[in-house]
Amino acid sequence: MNNYFPQYTTDYISGVMSLRKPQEQSLKILEEIVNSVSLRKGMNLKAALGAVHAMYPICSDFERDFMSLTFALATGVGKTRLMGAFIAYLYTKHGIKNFFVVAPNTTIYEKLKRDLNDTNSPNYESDIRVFIYNIDKFNKGSANMKRLNEMIGDSFYDYLSNLPDLVLIMDESHHYRAEKGAQALNDLKPLLGLELTATPLVTKGSKQVPFKNVVFEYPLSKAIEDGYTRTPFAVTRSDIDFYNFGDEQLDKLMLLDGISCHEKAKRQLELYAVNNSTPEQPVRKVKPFMLVVCKDTTHATWVKSYICSEEFREGAYRDKTIVVHSKQKGAESDFNTRLLLDVEKPDNPVEIVIHVNMLKEGWDVNNLYTIVPLRTAASKILREQMVGRGLRLPYGERTGDKDVDAVMLTAHDKFADIIAEAQKGDSIFKAGNVIKAEEIV
Repeated sequence: MNNYFPQYTTDYISGVMSLRKPQEQSLKILEEIVNSVSLRKGMNLKAALGAVHAMYPICSDFERDFMSLTFALATGVGKTRLMGAFIAYLYTKHGIKNFFVVAPNTTIYEKLKRDLNDTNSPNYESDIRVFIYNIDKFNKGSANMKRLNEMIGDSFYDYLSNLPDLVLIMDESHHYRAEKGAQALNDLKPLLGLELTATPLVTKGSKQVPFKNVVFEYPLSKAIEDGYTRTPFAVTRSDIDFYNFGDEQLDKLMLLDGISCHEKAKRQLELYAVNNSTPEQPVRKVKPFMLVVCKDTTHATWVKSYICSEEFREGAYRDKTIVVHSKQKGAESDFNTRLLLDVEKPDNPVEIVIHVNMLKEGWDVNNLYTIVPLRTAASKILREQMVGRGLRLPYGERTGDKDVDAVMLTAHDKFADIIAEAQKGDSIFKAGNVIKAEEIV
């Protein structure tokens, strides 16, 4: 134990960093595990797993060549801040100074760099080294990392793997289970791995297999219930027989119902800003947008042509619609993600974003108010991922205004599924949050 910072208890860190309850619980779990297991390189993993499993029975396997623990926290709860708390605790109480943070794409990489370099962080930061890497660059650049560096007399990769106190922090860690990056991370030989994800599942064929090293799980349904996000509403129509509808007819109906939701949200957000502003403290006006998810690029092209036609609100959204394609990779994909992030800006005219099955992490927009999934394989997990993009609170906390604190998902053809889910208790949609499109005014 490091006695230089006796005041840095988990309670103190939680208070200073204003941690939410699930973040605080995660930190206390880390404390309990690290104090129960003697952390060192080459430690007996079987004995360590036995100790962790005794405390947290849901953890049955570390699944890596080192002790790795997953904290499964719902979108919007604050994983980056929790990383900072983990770093603060491990440094002040255990003298660990070297942290290697891995992100799955450039957008999250940039966000981590910004957040973890926050000048409000504790002033001992100069003594801590936090290496932040995009996993794609890490994979492609591993050859460069393994080249001899004359400054350190070794390759950077070997230098890292020889550090006695390297802690590996994996953001959105479900990305590092089925790719070559997993072995590259094993080869770093870290002292400890900390994994954070909202979806602790690995896709194997047609199945989704749960992680075996989860020590704490805080699902989206709980985050909604506890008020850390907006409340999702499923918008349906129960009064028509969808079997008599063609694909294009159903698409048009869902788009028209979606735009009704969007226009209502726009009116309510304007009213909220006006009614709650004072000369001394004006309330920022939030400009909402609607996300349309299409099945392929051909479908997206048709949807845009319909939205831009006179048939759809007399062409009112012709110059307010963009298409984001999902087939682009690497830099193009990251550029498109940034394009979507720009719709948050008040002076951006875009109110409708059409994209193709592209639900990547890193879209931390807080003004997505309506989601229209057209002809997508909308499983329960996919619905949660889609809704997750629209759960962030634009004012940082719930306002008490039902419309400002809501996000709408059109689910016309999934009415029966959503109702069945709502009865089970773990659904993100509660029974009272399923509403009829014809009732939206």
